[in-house]
Amino acid sequence: MSRESALIKNTFVLSIGVFLPKLVGFITLPLLTAYLTTAEYGTYDLVTILATLLLPAATLQIQTAAFRFLIDNRNDENEVKKIISNIYAFIIPTSGVALLILFFVLRNISIYSRILMALYFAFDILENAARQIVRGLSNNKDYSVSAIISSLGKMIFALVFVFFLRKGLNGALICLVASSSLSFAYLCIKGQVLRYFEIRYVNKATLKELIAYSWPMVPNSLSMWVMSVSDRLLVTMFLGIEVNAVYAVANKIPSILALARSTFTMAWQENASISAKDEDADSYYSSMYDTVIGMMTGCLALLIAITPILFAVLIKGDYSAAYFQMPILFIATLLDCLSSFLGGIYVAYKKTKSVGITTMAAAACNLFINFILIRRIGLYAASLSTLISYLLLVIFRMINVSSFVKIRYNYKKMLCCAIIIIIMCVICFQQVFILNVINCILGAVVFVSLNKNMILLILKKIGAKIDRRV
Repeated sequence: MSRESALIKNTFVLSIGVFLPKLVGFITLPLLTAYLTTAEYGTYDLVTILATLLLPAATLQIQTAAFRFLIDNRNDENEVKKIISNIYAFIIPTSGVALLILFFVLRNISIYSRILMALYFAFDILENAARQIVRGLSNNKDYSVSAIISSLGKMIFALVFVFFLRKGLNGALICLVASSSLSFAYLCIKGQVLRYFEIRYVNKATLKELIAYSWPMVPNSLSMWVMSVSDRLLVTMFLGIEVNAVYAVANKIPSILALARSTFTMAWQENASISAKDEDADSYYSSMYDTVIGMMTGCLALLIAITPILFAVLIKGDYSAAYFQMPILFIATLLDCLSSFLGGIYVAYKKTKSVGITTMAAAACNLFINFILIRRIGLYAASLSTLISYLLLVIFRMINVSSFVKIRYNYKKMLCCAIIIIIMCVICFQQVFILNVINCILGAVVFVSLNKNMILLILKKIGAKIDRRV
């Protein structure tokens, strides 16, 4: 199978496990915004965000080492056992200590809610480690099925505990606990993750090697958290938790593209790692970067075009102010896609320190802009700081990656794509029906023109499969 075919196949398989959770998130969004108070929804949003902060801090991101090191040792069962055994021997005690500290720190929240939060964080850590392991072992289907189980669990339990039983915030937390625990159970049974765990394989040398790779990813993850989440904490601190709820809603539709990016990035990291030793790696990465620009710009154009419809259908309650934040967040998300692609090249060459340095620099800019502007322009400070920080991150990584990979950038295409997206964002901002129709037509034209080669390739493969079955 060619590299391009493998990338398309992995992207498709992983997309099932990534898009479905987001789809369920959108399905349950009207339910949560309707049956939780604004304060409860703001708290619920912070809980889910804290999970993204706690995971890297408690585990030193050692689960990322699982994915990268298992790729190189898939066919050596002893090495596989050694890697997995050391990972779980590390994350279980360290995450336990972190959860205990968290339980006593969050004293303003009820004990019952804190217990549910701790359980959710615990299963989230175990589930994420198991998912990285099955990815490293090339069991992408198990990854996707576990995500499907988690997603369907959230939807079902949300209906039961939030809609029917009206348990409010605690009901929403129960949904998180139940869905994560079911997903982890599946990975243990079907993915046989724990089959590889043997205490005799735990040793200092292997653990040191894994941590040496993973620990630079901690500042990277925390810095990414600063860029994507600290906005919400600062908004809550300076503008109130109700305004944070507005900002959280504003991120929902732009995050659809981030979801597509995360799916592609997961498949791309594997492809980039396998291709790192190839003689044509430079030209391959250059070609893929050009493809990613077209693909992500086309997808974003479609998303912007249908935003007025999505907002009317999905967002319930008094969140009209969120609409005016989205054009800025759309552009920020596109920049995030480009920076993530370059991040995949860092992973391929195991240059995790460079990942951390570039992200920390962008995060520092994000915080600086937020503190300066949030009292002056309010919620727009959060959106603008996110956009500027991702722009700087792309620039930092483009320059830094060139020190070990010679990527040829198509600056003319990048400029044209940027202009198109800005124009579509301005049109979307106007909220005029005829302009929205024009945006829909423009979005479809942009997507097809930028991705015609990929569309033809996919159609050709589908046609070939149909012919074989006939």
